[in-house]
Amino acid sequence: MDWIYEPWPWYVSGPMIALVMFLLLMVGKNFGMSSNLRTLCTICGAGKKSDFFRFDWKAQRWNLIVVLGAIIGGFIGSHFMTTDAAVAINPDTVATLNELGFSSAGKSYLPTELFDMNALTDIKSILLLTVGGILVGFGTRYAGGCTSGHAISGLSNLQLPSLIAVVGFFIGGLVMIHLIFPLLF
Repeated sequence: MDWIYEPWPWYVSGPMIALVMFLLLMVGKNFGMSSNLRTLCTICGAGKKSDFFRFDWKAQRWNLIVVLGAIIGGFIGSHFMTTDAAVAINPDTVATLNELGFSSAGKSYLPTELFDMNALTDIKSILLLTVGGILVGFGTRYAGGCTSGHAISGLSNLQLPSLIAVVGFFIGGLVMIHLIFPLLF
């Protein structure tokens, strides 16, 4: 069972993702996690207030199973199949993050300085998480999907808007990490 604890090589995981995308294409489905939020809002009655939420949500029930599977799989993976909770990142990156005040870098899965329950008492952390959440939500809606939907499903369907969105995601990530992130911390 040791092989399951290690990261899988690209030549195993890549074809598995391609197989799933091929099967979804054959049955006429599109993969994307952000569309599930729209489905959940519609189920809860948001269609009474906005036309965006007026659609046949029952046709998207299969995608809610994907979310449930991701939640269950994440729980199983983190609680029963993880030997070390730390993410293997470059030592230079760990040193840079330590200089910026993230002493948990390289020791935990998420930086506890931002995602620990104690962070909810820090106004800067709350403000950063709130603004970040709003920007991610706006970007997802503006781009017509999330990173997984565009990068996996859209690119596998050879959609030009998905290619443009993915290039934008990468440029935005580079700008954030190299220019904005050091200013915030």
